[in-house]
Amino acid sequence: MPEPYPTVGGCRDRGKGYVRAVTALHVLVTGATGYIGGRLVPRLLERGHRVRVLVRSPLKLTDVPWRDDVEVVEGDLGDPGAVAESVRDIDAVYYLVHSMRATGDFDDEEAHAAQTVGDASAAAGVRRIVYLGALHPDGPLSRHLRSRVAVGRILIDSGVPTVVLQAGVVIGSGSASFEMIRQLTDVLPYMPAPRWVRNRIQPIAVRDVLYYLIAALDLPPEVSRAFDIGGPDILRYGQMMNGYAVEAGLRQRPIASLPVFTPWLASQWVNLVTPIPRALAVPIIESLQYDCVRHESDIDKLVPPPDGGLTGYRTAVRLALAKMRDGAIETSWQDASVSGAPSDPLPSDPDWSGHTVYTDIRERTSRAAPEEVWRVIEGIGGERGWYSFPLAWALRGWADKLVGGVGLRRGRRHADLLQTGDALDWWRVERLERGRSVRLRAEMRVPGRAWLELGVLPAGEGSRYWQRAVFFPHGLPGRLYWLAVLPFHGVVFEGMANRIVVEAERVATNRSVDADEATGAGVTPEGR
Repeated sequence: MPEPYPTVGGCRDRGKGYVRAVTALHVLVTGATGYIGGRLVPRLLERGHRVRVLVRSPLKLTDVPWRDDVEVVEGDLGDPGAVAESVRDIDAVYYLVHSMRATGDFDDEEAHAAQTVGDASAAAGVRRIVYLGALHPDGPLSRHLRSRVAVGRILIDSGVPTVVLQAGVVIGSGSASFEMIRQLTDVLPYMPAPRWVRNRIQPIAVRDVLYYLIAALDLPPEVSRAFDIGGPDILRYGQMMNGYAVEAGLRQRPIASLPVFTPWLASQWVNLVTPIPRALAVPIIESLQYDCVRHESDIDKLVPPPDGGLTGYRTAVRLALAKMRDGAIETSWQDASVSGAPSDPLPSDPDWSGHTVYTDIRERTSRAAPEEVWRVIEGIGGERGWYSFPLAWALRGWADKLVGGVGLRRGRRHADLLQTGDALDWWRVERLERGRSVRLRAEMRVPGRAWLELGVLPAGEGSRYWQRAVFFPHGLPGRLYWLAVLPFHGVVFEGMANRIVVEAERVATNRSVDADEATGAGVTPEGR
């Protein structure tokens, strides 16, 4: 008689602690464009599993390295038809979707999505659901934590064997929790803080979260319940900040616990002094109002620890900083969609007929080759800035932060390379034709929808640089907004076009000089 559920055993991947699958499963991953899901998918593929992903926007997967190795189903978790299609012939479902909205009926929407997935999975004969929830105490909870608990119960009650892994603060390069710790510690030499800096927290490294997620596939079908997971350290939030300071080579920060900091006020503070927008800061800070530590360690009886044991907090910080220095951040909190930000792509030009639309178009010829101009285009934003009127960009970013937007400090994941779906300060990379053009969709708070396109074409012995700003206003406020910023566009966009071309020609000249010097010395530039 065959086993009711295929076992996953065999050779262990030394250094990571993962176990390679002996029997390949057909796995559905929801939330594959998010922080955890984007890291889980390639690890499942490495272990021989077949992976299908359910995503609202397949364009976000355009440039991920594993795109051609997975099956993509387009749809929303609240759509029964799309969910039914996605779970067809599936052995196990990973439920890795959370709403990070601070307002609205997000909890009802999450419950509906969980019920839809649970019902469809039961009808399709899915044999395992794995859900990543949140550590929480007994008693009254914040609205976000209540929603996380409710989703776990709905999935367990679906009749499909379900493992709910309840984790606290996740530490890894690009995680929102780590980024908040990093930014607060880097920016503030002295930290006036809410009382929750004294709460006890059991952080867990992202590598250990992935380890448990993968190991959950191997649990027997009679296991259907929630498990607490956490790292080996139990710390206060203030200790986590100063632990980061030590690993980052900073002086430890004096921290004063002040009773006047309400969760709302703390979220405004985090929004202003870090790149974390208010909509994301609210659920993070709400969860920090409680002690977030494991109440039980039953998972240890079913899942052996990874080789070398679980990762300590300081080690997790050290690994995250190394990833950041190497530009090797796999996924980031920035990948998540911004609540309230436009998500529809730019309509094609013929679709503009009959609509009010404003454009700002600039073109420049350049002596630099197209590839030199493209290097400058692709490296724009983040630490390099926008090549024009930095004070104006900074002020606009601060204004956006004040109204709860993402602001200009979100930066970029990689200093030189962009991918479709990347966050770039207050823009999102909507379309990328590497070497030719990039289209950015604005996620700042504006009374309308805005895009910025930058591109380069060959022109004789040089190139032609072009840029286009497009704005679809919403009503009278949108029209007034465009008229108000029009004088600044004359300075900002004009300067941007000029400076990008100048920078490309400067870099091209320097490369040529370096090549001539190397040739004169009898050494190729590559061999120096």
